[in-house]
Amino acid sequence: MQISRRRFMIAAAALASTTLQPGESRADATALSETDPTAQALGYKTDATRVEKTKYPKYVAGQTCANCQLYQGKPGATTGPCPIYGGKLVDSKGWCSAYVKKA
Repeated sequence: MQISRRRFMIAAAALASTTLQPGESRADATALSETDPTAQALGYKTDATRVEKTKYPKYVAGQTCANCQLYQGKPGATTGPCPIYGGKLVDSKGWCSAYVKKA
């Protein structure tokens, strides 16, 4: 699987921002909004069934944040942090174009 340079840079920046804030607890994390600039750039939807399939042809039914390798929520949780968005909470039923299938 090839990752574009843009996607890599966004992921690297998000990961760096989460590692630079070790004092912030995950309990303080805020929910990610679909109107967040990064969320809009990556096509984040809180409900994966609302993904624009023509705009994001790599989307496949069944892909959700809960089964993404980047999702850091506990199994069964409705939300969990994602390093792509600086640790903000994403909906487990959501999706974005940074989706990577869990191994």
